[in-house]
Amino acid sequence: MESHFVSTFFGAGMAASSTIGEHKVQIDSTLENGGTNTGPGPKRLMLTALAGCTGIDIVSILNKMKVEFSELSIDTEATLSDDHPKIYNHVKIIYKIKLAEADQSKMEKAVTLSADKYCGVMAMFRSFATIESSIVYL
Repeated sequence: MESHFVSTFFGAGMAASSTIGEHKVQIDSTLENGGTNTGPGPKRLMLTALAGCTGIDIVSILNKMKVEFSELSIDTEATLSDDHPKIYNHVKIIYKIKLAEADQSKMEKAVTLSADKYCGVMAMFRSFATIESSIVYL
C-alpha cells in the first residue's frame, strides 16, 4: 500500500515550513488571524491540491486523446461553513481552456473522467463538500 509523508516544522508564531519530498512549502495564517502572512493557509492549500489533481488528470487525458490545447487554468472557490470547525461545504471549479470547438466534447469527457474516476483529491472533497464545475472556452 502506498503512503505519503510530510514533515512540518513550526518556527516563530504560526508560520511553518512543510517538507514534501524534495520540496518546501511555506504555510502561515493571515494577519487578521494572528499570523504574519508569509505563506498560504492550510485550507487554501487544499484548493491548490484539488486544482492540481484534476488539472494533471485533464492534461493527461487530453494528451492521450491527442487534443491540442493551450491556456489551461483552473479557478477554485470554496465557501466555509459558519460553525467550527469551519470546513469547505461548497466548491466551484472553473476550467478555462483554449482548444478547437470540435474538441469541446473531449474536454467535457476529460472533466467527467477526472471528477468521477481519477482525481483522488476530488473524491476526498466530496466527503464533506458539494462540488460544481464549469468550463470556459477561450
